Amino acid sequence: MKFLVLGSTGPSGILLVRETLSAYTDSTIILYVRSPGKIPDDLKGNANCTVVEGQLDDKEALSKAMEGVDIVLSALGPAQFTHPSGTPLAHSYANIIKVMKSHNVNRLLALGTASIEDPSDKFSILYYSMIKTVSISMRNAYKDIIAIGQVIRSSNLEHWTIIRVPALGNNTSKELVAGYIGDDKIKNRFTLNRIGFASFVVEEIGTKQWDLKAPLLVSI
Repeated sequence: MKFLVLGSTGPSGILLVRETLSAYTDSTIILYVRSPGKIPDDLKGNANCTVVEGQLDDKEALSKAMEGVDIVLSALGPAQFTHPSGTPLAHSYANIIKVMKSHNVNRLLALGTASIEDPSDKFSILYYSMIKTVSISMRNAYKDIIAIGQVIRSSNLEHWTIIRVPALGNNTSKELVAGYIGDDKIKNRFTLNRIGFASFVVEEIGTKQWDLKAPLLVSI
C-alpha cells in the first residue's frame, strides 16, 4: 500500500508516520513537506519513506507526490493564535482533493477538531464553552477548521473520515474512545494523546468503521 502523509513534520504527523510504518511494514509512505529539514532522522533514513518537497498550493509538486497513492493521511492543523486569515488550509484541502481525484485517489483520513459540528453531536456545556472560547481567542484558526469540514464533506470523495480531536497532549497511552459530543462515551472528557490519534488513524485504515463520518476521540 502507498500512503501520502500531509503534516508529517508536526508532532502528530511524526507519530502518524511512525505508527503507519509499524503497522504496514511493506508500505511506501510519501512525506509531502514544506521543510524537509524538520523530518526526524529515523524517518529520513527509512527505506519505506520518500520525501517530496512542496507547498500545499503547488499542484505540480503535489501531483508528483500523489502518483500511485492509495490513501491520503493528513495531520494538517492550524497555528492556533498565529493562524492567518482567509481559511488557507481549507483552500489547500480543496486543491489537494482536486489532485486526488485527478489521480483516482478516493480516500482521505484527516485531522479535525471538536469545532467541526456533526449531526450526531448532542449538547454539552463543557464542549460548548470550549468551542466558544476557541472561536473568540483563535478566530482565524476556528474559521479555517470549520471550512475544512465543509470542504471535505462536500468533496464527493468516495471515502473520507474527519478525525475530530479536543485538546491534544503528549502522554504515551493509546487508550481512547471514539464517539460524538455529548454521548455517553465521551462524557466530560476533553483531552486526547497525540499517539492515540495516530493509532486510531492506522486502525481505521483497515477497518473503515468510521467511513464518511466524523468521530470525536478522547483519551481514557
